[in-house]
Amino acid sequence: MFSAEQTLALLDYVDRSIVTACASGSTRFESRILVVKVIAMALTSPAWYAVSGAPSSGKTTTVRLLAARGFRTTEEQARAIITEEMAKGRTLQEVRGAGEWFQEVILERQLALEAQLPLAETVFLDRGTPDGLAYERFLRLQPNPALAAAAQCSPYRRVFVLEPLSFAADHGRIEDSETQANLHYAIRDTYLELGFAVVDVPVLAPEERVDFILERVQPN
Repeated sequence: MFSAEQTLALLDYVDRSIVTACASGSTRFESRILVVKVIAMALTSPAWYAVSGAPSSGKTTTVRLLAARGFRTTEEQARAIITEEMAKGRTLQEVRGAGEWFQEVILERQLALEAQLPLAETVFLDRGTPDGLAYERFLRLQPNPALAAAAQCSPYRRVFVLEPLSFAADHGRIEDSETQANLHYAIRDTYLELGFAVVDVPVLAPEERVDFILERVQPN
């Protein structure tokens, strides 16, 4: 969590970014508006928990099981975008290959999603905004200041990082088992660097993983 001084400094930065973006007609304008909302959310400490991990870590299965137990959950935005773009005729390689564009759209979708979530309800998110920062660094993409600011202000009480399972390819993945292992540490290290409380979730049966997570959820 940021101090009031740090938050005001970020607000000033984002405010200046908005003016610059508006003057240039940048398509990032709306994204930076949403960054301001996320900064404001960071001050309220909502009962939100990010569930993260490398591809094929059982993350989405875990989130679905949490939903089955009655918790509000969110969908992974990257996977939703891939599905939409492939339905338009683009290949997976084309979508994932446009790295800066892909991460920009993920950011906009993620911030718009979080701006609509209830602050007083426990929510489990399938990936958080800092995941995008981890991927940006891992893939050595052009840094996006809006992504960096949003990642620092993400209001998650804890982040559950799942240990990788045996790698399984699917329609949305271009990684291999070596990349999976490297991404696991890249994501974990990014959250730790940003000061989040990270909980490592070991390889367990799916329902046992859910139990493990719920035992470590902080009461409202």
